[in-house]
Amino acid sequence: MTDDIDEPPDLADAMEELEELEELVDSEAEREQVREAMRTLRRTRPRPFGRLRDSFDLRDVGEALVGSFVFGIPMVVEGGTLEIGAYLATRPVYIGLTALFGVALVLGIFRAVHFERIEADFLFGVVPLRLTGILFVAGVTALALMTAWGRVDWSTPAVAGSQTLVTAVVMAVGASLGDILPGS
Repeated sequence: MTDDIDEPPDLADAMEELEELEELVDSEAEREQVREAMRTLRRTRPRPFGRLRDSFDLRDVGEALVGSFVFGIPMVVEGGTLEIGAYLATRPVYIGLTALFGVALVLGIFRAVHFERIEADFLFGVVPLRLTGILFVAGVTALALMTAWGRVDWSTPAVAGSQTLVTAVVMAVGASLGDILPGS
């Protein structure tokens, strides 16, 4: 195998190395062990998402902000968001259910990548920093954009808050996906 500094090794490179090793080993037991490694390598599939690096940090905040923005822009500019928020404002139970649904979606996304296994991600061993950070980034982004772009009228706080909540739920999904998608 030739070392190419510009390109990192991939699965094909690893398979070539194992094939070369298969021919070099001395015993049948060693050969079988190399073949088992080759079978395992063939079964692997690159995952488009699903791995968290370590604790929630500034890079994760940036990824969450980008995800929030990309997912949230259609919500900010779309009139349907305002209609849904106005509807929710008169139904406090639905406001709560909408907020719980948003948290459940984010938790579902993070559960898929086993975020609870990253112990450094918990403040005081209890508070999930990643979940809190994602919800904070999405909420602040929704609040800032909906307010700065004149999409909400804070003279009616229940309606404005509900409209911002609807946007924040979608932004939280985008933020969580932005956080777990592989970066460079």
